[in-house]
Amino acid sequence: MGPGRLSQLLLLRCRRAAAAAAVVAARCRPLSARPLSAAAVRLRAPHRPPGRGEPPRAGGGGRWKEVAGAGGDEEDEEEEEDEDEADLEELLGPSPLALGPGAQRVAVVHPAVKWGPKKPPLTTAELQIAEAVALIDTLQNWTVLEKIIIPTKNPDKKFIFGKGNFQALTEKIKKLPHVTAVFLNVERISSLTKKELEDAWGVKVFDRYTVVLHIFRCNARTKEAKLQIALAEIPLLRSNLKNDVSRLDQQRGGSRYIMGSGETFMETQNRILKEKELKIRNALEKLRRKRSLLRTQRRKREFPIISVMGYTNCGKTTLIKALTGESGLQPRDQLFATLDITAHAGYLPSHMAVIYVDTIGFLTDLPHNLVESFSATLEEVAYSDLIVHVRDITHPETILQKATVLSVLKNLNLPSHLLDSMVEVHNKVDLIERYKPTEENALAISALHGHGLEELKEEIEKKILTATGKKILTVNINLEGPQLSWLYKEATVQEVEVMPEDGTARVKEKKLISLRGCEIKLMTC
Repeated sequence: MGPGRLSQLLLLRCRRAAAAAAVVAARCRPLSARPLSAAAVRLRAPHRPPGRGEPPRAGGGGRWKEVAGAGGDEEDEEEEEDEDEADLEELLGPSPLALGPGAQRVAVVHPAVKWGPKKPPLTTAELQIAEAVALIDTLQNWTVLEKIIIPTKNPDKKFIFGKGNFQALTEKIKKLPHVTAVFLNVERISSLTKKELEDAWGVKVFDRYTVVLHIFRCNARTKEAKLQIALAEIPLLRSNLKNDVSRLDQQRGGSRYIMGSGETFMETQNRILKEKELKIRNALEKLRRKRSLLRTQRRKREFPIISVMGYTNCGKTTLIKALTGESGLQPRDQLFATLDITAHAGYLPSHMAVIYVDTIGFLTDLPHNLVESFSATLEEVAYSDLIVHVRDITHPETILQKATVLSVLKNLNLPSHLLDSMVEVHNKVDLIERYKPTEENALAISALHGHGLEELKEEIEKKILTATGKKILTVNINLEGPQLSWLYKEATVQEVEVMPEDGTARVKEKKLISLRGCEIKLMTC
């Protein structure tokens, strides 16, 4: 291709970019306040036990559409909603970074720091590469053909490895004819380093950021999760843009400015990315406000909220299914199977109705931008009454996994009482003979087989009663009055002992609201 032809193509590309920028600028405005149905917290109620008037209902039961003011035009409102929906669909369109559904045959390369301050504590190179292999195995049609551990002093430098090790690694990769990609087990590599490594090895190169983002993209189901992934892609798009522009500058073809607009190609593309990021954040903010409304509804009904957290694939969903009896929950033995926050109704031993919230799992060296993108989801934890931290006690890195989870929780700026009252659960003890927790206040369970669940429920109930100020009372009431029906409506009745000789009943109930003004006699507390 001659220089003249290349310049024409670049000029045509710039014209198209300018036209697209004009369209985006004209349409860039905050999305409407209409809620997104898929973003609502999903809540399913199990079979309700006796002694409670009404179980928790789905959080999205109310009407959220605002009533038009005087003189409002419903047709204009519907047209605006259609436009907003179109804007949202545009944001959720095919990603330019999507790796596609094709198969990949991967060589996993782990840079092992064996000395110095960069050496990771509480783990080994073998365990780290095993987690990298597990990430690849999570992806459909991706297969690990080779695992390579190469020592390095400083994994942050341009080519990750020293000159000699890099040359040996290059020769080894080129001797693997069936390999189509290399997974370099580092948090993030620059677009320039990625290009030079791909040129040296002759195959695609992925880092942890790219692979984890692709796993998220494959597992995302709701619009909120897809928006959060699109937000996490913005830094990568900016990095790729700088690399593309540097290559264009080296070719020295075409005009530096776009059709006399005064904007360079780089400035135009950066503006488009900023506008896209703003629209994504606006859409996520509307979903955040909707979650706030859902929380308000739950608070009015006074359902305690329990957030179940832990390292990815530790058994959170399996535990929630065991605690609630919800048959619709289908746990999957893979990393990051849960991306969207979901809520599930359950009951404690006193028949107290509670809501268990299933959250995204954590990962060691999870890129900061991914954590930030999902902070809107994780903020739900701050409004919980209790946190249950689930650990896979059979994992060889269980101590490191605990440290990772606690580090993320501290960075969320949670209230101190939540961190202090947290219940730690050691899961999968059925795989360890005669296991006993060595850590104080930890509970040993098997969510899959039901071992230890009753003790866990009792501990959760004790912590919830302390956190919410609720009490379990026993009162004497007259059966001829309306008090018993009032208690069934306003409290959780556990037991009713009828005493026919004097026409009264002894009722054991969990106090939901103040009993002031009711003619009942307090017996014990």
